[in-house]
Amino acid sequence: MKRTPKEIDLLIAERIRGIRRRRKISQKRLSEKSGVSLGSVKRFERYGEISLISLTKIAMALELEGELEELFAEVPFLSIEEIINEKN
Repeated sequence: MKRTPKEIDLLIAERIRGIRRRRKISQKRLSEKSGVSLGSVKRFERYGEISLISLTKIAMALELEGELEELFAEVPFLSIEEIINEKN
C-alpha cells in the first residue's frame, strides 16, 4: 500500500514524538535544545509539518542525526538504465 506524502509526514512525526516521550523530554525542552520554536515543534508533532532544517535540528537534539545521514544512502537500482546512468 502506497502512503500519501501527508501520511508519511505524520508517521515521521509520530516516531519522533514517541522517541521524545520515551526519553522524557518535554516539547518545551526539545524546543530549547534544538533551537526550533515551540510552535513549530507542536505543529510538527500534531500535523507533520516542518522544514527540513528544523527536522534536522530536532533529530540532532534527540541524537538521531545518524538516521538522517543514512536517509537515501543505500537506495537500490530500479533498472539497468540507472546503473548505466550512474557511471556516466
